[in-house]
Amino acid sequence: MEPISLIAIATLSHLLAVISPGPDFVMALKNSLTYSRKTGIYTAIGFGIGIGVHILYSFAGLAILISQSEGLFNIIKYLGAAYLFYIGIKSILEKSNKISLGNTAHIQDITPLKAISMGFLTNVLNPKASLFFLSLFTYILQSHPNSVTLIIISALLMINTALWFSLVAIFFNISYIQKQYNQYQNLIGKVLGIFLIGIAFLLVFN
Repeated sequence: MEPISLIAIATLSHLLAVISPGPDFVMALKNSLTYSRKTGIYTAIGFGIGIGVHILYSFAGLAILISQSEGLFNIIKYLGAAYLFYIGIKSILEKSNKISLGNTAHIQDITPLKAISMGFLTNVLNPKASLFFLSLFTYILQSHPNSVTLIIISALLMINTALWFSLVAIFFNISYIQKQYNQYQNLIGKVLGIFLIGIAFLLVFN
């Protein structure tokens, strides 16, 4: 696969996964609304750093499997495809969970380091994120990307995460933004689900 196509698929699939509400989303909202927008942005930076950890162990571990055991790598590949298919179906069928932010009270702010740490730990300790990145990088490595492509993909995934959750921190206490997100949450979930199912089939048949 051409590097540009691979970068586009990896970036878009991750962006759709990031937009779908999960532990990071909840933590970004909580810190932004309980403390301040600035703290929410620092939390988003922590998420981005956590993504770097997922990328590192996914790439390193899968690279070792490829070099030492093709059979074991194929098992990981099929498990990853099954997981992507599962969360894709779940995303299509799942009903929206409306966000209500009206009763959150601000308290004394926390330090940037603590906010980054909270974001980092929330992301790194999320088992669903681990499975997603193992699945995604199994697909990426099957295409035999060069080092530059891998670096670009890794940087974009980290930037995607930090930017999206920074936007969450900045905008999601605005009632209009909240309303629009709630309105289109079902559509977002279905688009994410269809795309992840497509990646699952590419993973199996590539």
